[in-house]
Parts: sequence; C-alpha cells; structure tokens
Amino acid sequence: MEEPNLFHLNRHSVSVAVFVGLFSAFLPVPGQTIIATLIALMVRANLPISLALIWITNPLTIPPLFYGTFELGRWVLDSPPMAFHFTPTLEWFEQQGQQFLAPLFVGSLITGLTLGVVGYFSIHQLWRWHVVRSWEARKRRRELNK
Repeated sequence: MEEPNLFHLNRHSVSVAVFVGLFSAFLPVPGQTIIATLIALMVRANLPISLALIWITNPLTIPPLFYGTFELGRWVLDSPPMAFHFTPTLEWFEQQGQQFLAPLFVGSLITGLTLGVVGYFSIHQLWRWHVVRSWEARKRRRELNK
C-alpha cells in the first residue's frame, strides 16, 4: 500500500521529515541514508526532505560539527580534555577510540534530538503562520470586492 505522505507536502509530513532528517544527520555512523529512510517510512514523513536534510553533515561540515558534538558530549559526561591524534588503524580504535566514542555519541544524540525538535516545531509554526496569513489575505480581498 502506498503511503501518500512519503512524497506529498503537508504540515505533518514536512515537519516530521525535518525532525527525521536533522536527527539522522547527526548520527555519527555510516548509513545515515538508510536510517533516515527507515525512520521516515515508519513515521510517515516526507522522504525526499528527510534525505535532503542528511546532507547538512557532508564531507566539508562533518569535522566541525562532530567536533562540536564531541565537545558537548565530553561536557555532559564530565570527561577530561583529551589530546587528539587520529590514525586510521585498528589499534587506535582499540586503544583510544573508546574514549572518543561515548562523548561523540552522547553529544550527537543530544544535538540531533534538539535540532530535530526545534526544526519540527519551527516548520509546524511557519506552516500554520503561512496558512493563517493566506486566509487573512483572502478575507481582505473578499471585503474589497464587496
């Protein structure tokens, strides 16, 4: 059965899609596209918007954004400052990666949830404001035509 909200633009599907896309964008895991698609299907969100918002985190923005989420997670977990020297080896992940993963995941979840909720309510309110403004304009036009 086809779900109409997956591709239609309405207040619910777009607001939820913004939440899904922003939340998924800040997950520090590979496969954000698959995750966002599955969540969008489950909650009946607009699929293209959900997927487009994932690209907030892209190869240019990932380093500063994930550094910020790491620092947020480090602050929340009250972790001491760490010297960072990354070498893409299995040994590094075994020895030092664990120190970085917990703060990164905690900060990323907090950031994704916060931005997702703010995005959801912002789109919901902007949509409502636009509809009310359109109704008022139509009402004024009718009064002028009388």
